[in-house]
Amino acid sequence: MAVGTRDAEFAAYMQARQAALLRTAVLLTGDPHAAEDVVATALAKLYLAWDKVRDRESLDGYVRRIIANETTSLWRRPWRRREVAAEVLPELGREDTYDEGRGAAVWRAVSSLPPRQRAVVVLRYYEELSEAEIADVLGVSPGTVKSQASRALATLRTSNPDLAIGLEER
Repeated sequence: MAVGTRDAEFAAYMQARQAALLRTAVLLTGDPHAAEDVVATALAKLYLAWDKVRDRESLDGYVRRIIANETTSLWRRPWRRREVAAEVLPELGREDTYDEGRGAAVWRAVSSLPPRQRAVVVLRYYEELSEAEIADVLGVSPGTVKSQASRALATLRTSNPDLAIGLEER
């Protein structure tokens, strides 16, 4: 494939899907800045593999897998801190402004879950993927997805029963 054609195809895909990929990354990381880094890395990896991807219909799944793997890599980095830089000290807290119509209370509850449980909840209830698709994206078995979802819902149910009911009904 000619470089100009490849670049044009990639640019068209990136322009069409970047906002949705960023939304997924923000939901997985809980941090808009980290999400931008994850999406940039994922798109760079996709660009390098662009000629090798034969099934263009499954590009979203391929990129979601890269995003999930990159997010997992973030969790494992020892230098990663949950601190947010601020101009004025002491920092009074940080309100997550990314809402996607769900309500700040739901997002606070979901973002308090452990990373793997949060990933399962985000992919299941925000991205509306099936258990098999989630298992494929996270590289785990469907049974692991079910157990992580069950634990996450139990935690949400305990911390705020009204929020868990809204997720279970979806």
